[in-house]
Amino acid sequence: MTDNILLNMTGLPPFSKIKPNDIIPAVEQVLKESKEQVEQLLAAATVYTWDNLVMPLELIEERISRIWSPVSHMNSVVNSDELRDAYNACLPKLSEYSTQMGQNEALFNAFKQIRESNEFAQLNEAQQKIINNAIRDFRLSGVELGAEDKKRYQEIMQQLSSLTSKYEQNLLDATNAWKKEIKDENLLSGLPDSSKALAKQMAEAEAKDGWLLSLEFPSYYPVMLYADNRQLREEMYTAYSTRASDQGANPDWDNSSIMDEILALRHESANLLGFKNYAERSLATKMAASTDQVLGFLNELVEKSLPVAKKEFAELEAFAKQEYDVDHLEAWDVPYFSEKLREKTYAISQEELKPYFSEDNVLNGLFSVVNRLYGLQIKEVKGVDVWHKDVRFFEIKDEKGELRGQFFLDLYARPNKRGGAWMDDCLTRLVVDDQVQAPVAYLTCNFSPPIGDKPALFTHTEVITMFHEFGHGLHHMLTKVDYPSVSGISGVPWDAVELPSQFMENWCWEKSALDNMAKHYETGEPLPDALFQKMIAAKNFQAGMQMVRQLEFSIFDFRIHAEYSPDKGARIYEILNQVREKVAVVKAPAFNRFAHGFSHIFAGGYAAGYYSYKWAEVLSADAFSLFEEEGVFDQSAGKRFLENILEKGGSKEPMDLFVSFRGREPKIDALLRHSGIQRNVNQ
Repeated sequence: MTDNILLNMTGLPPFSKIKPNDIIPAVEQVLKESKEQVEQLLAAATVYTWDNLVMPLELIEERISRIWSPVSHMNSVVNSDELRDAYNACLPKLSEYSTQMGQNEALFNAFKQIRESNEFAQLNEAQQKIINNAIRDFRLSGVELGAEDKKRYQEIMQQLSSLTSKYEQNLLDATNAWKKEIKDENLLSGLPDSSKALAKQMAEAEAKDGWLLSLEFPSYYPVMLYADNRQLREEMYTAYSTRASDQGANPDWDNSSIMDEILALRHESANLLGFKNYAERSLATKMAASTDQVLGFLNELVEKSLPVAKKEFAELEAFAKQEYDVDHLEAWDVPYFSEKLREKTYAISQEELKPYFSEDNVLNGLFSVVNRLYGLQIKEVKGVDVWHKDVRFFEIKDEKGELRGQFFLDLYARPNKRGGAWMDDCLTRLVVDDQVQAPVAYLTCNFSPPIGDKPALFTHTEVITMFHEFGHGLHHMLTKVDYPSVSGISGVPWDAVELPSQFMENWCWEKSALDNMAKHYETGEPLPDALFQKMIAAKNFQAGMQMVRQLEFSIFDFRIHAEYSPDKGARIYEILNQVREKVAVVKAPAFNRFAHGFSHIFAGGYAAGYYSYKWAEVLSADAFSLFEEEGVFDQSAGKRFLENILEKGGSKEPMDLFVSFRGREPKIDALLRHSGIQRNVNQ
């Protein structure tokens, strides 16, 4: 019996006891044992079945995931040199194991034997999906390649694992390194008191006088929205948009060559598998049928959105000229003057709403929505081992008192924590001998922390982000699928996985939902109706500009993967500039290095898949339109969404699940209506 805590975990991870020195030995041992167990399974039978092969493999993979999940998560949220070194040392080991399993011909043939056997028809839907997915994934791992090509594919996967991690680390280091001390408060003119108080608190934490600004989003974004000092906005925009690039402060963190290499290796891996490019390879596991379908979908949205975006930008330019005598808007001016125009047009700002969205009120409101839709109770549990003092832990029970899931909640930005917001799985639902392992999720955001003796106060945009991530969490935690590889979000095509998250965002705009959450943190006064009406009126402010910005990212991502050529190289900024020429209304300065910080596609799971956000928005808008017809808290509609989408995980094709829920395939109309695009086009 080893004393390595990672190898002896039962239940929730003991985060405070996980030491960097334990990580490499634990990963090496579990991978060694897993290989031996797979060999034993193959040797123990000549006729393979679900019980003697597939289910044991599910348990083997679940154990690896159980060990690696807390390590990977801590590397993102409490990053340190020691943890990073151990994490990076394990990446090639995990990649090698994964590729070896994917290229194991005996295992591949065993799965094919089960697929062709009489037993297959007797298996349930989820079990059949696991076997079909596995056969597809063996082929996508190069199982049918020759020996030399197999070896090369394995090398590529290891290199990509290291490169994407290095990309993310460079971005984190570049973000952490930039700080600006402010001694003169006049330089912060225009910033809300809450933003200045955060800057003061950050300075005090580092034993500095005055105020301290950083590139963490709660510090950076208010400067772009509110700072009257144009030079300060330009300085922070420049620092933010050149992070980890050839234009940045430290050449050691330049992601340029890493990005080129990532694209080259992805293309080569796709070619080895018989695809023309990595975009085609990406779609092999997604809902979309072809690259033409994806680009056609995106270009249709451009066609409908761009005229609206151009009109909105012309209005912004006219406003800046007339009200502030500014002739030409630079990229660092657009958020600032947009916020001024919003305030003038609708007499509302994000800052004005913050006192009504304190942390506990928002959480109570969110939990109330979930209760009214699905009959679930969510309660906080104290005394659970966590990775940081600010982390909270909750459990979800259904109407029968049955535990459905649990989640860790890590809401605040801090140094050595990756930026952005995300949900990831800690434990996945698994049923063995009638014993249920309840799913556990990590829900992570980067919001402003409490300042002084005030609670954490969120913008309405941050509230939407929380609902979004909680939608992902519900998809993971409410599953009723008993096998890890298609349970929760596992096995869900990437262009369908955003459906539950974007679906949840809709309740952030419903008065009946806001009544339970939007209360002044000092007086308890509910959000005034006049303020709510302004909020609704401003909902689709600059919707066209926001739409084309996301389409710019989506088309850029898809094109650099679809059009990569070994002869011409990556052409990252050449293609980005072409896309911007056709789609963007805000001109980016020449020094802008957006792609160097686009971790979704270079370090996350969205390579040739960023379009998924828009694709899933069509699904989510159409799904919510049923609630608009039946009532936003209609329990029968909620039950249909729970049973057909949230509980089914990856056990069935997402289009089939959507049709079961909605009664038909999705239409684009609801998205255009919700975002205000259709109304503007028709005007």
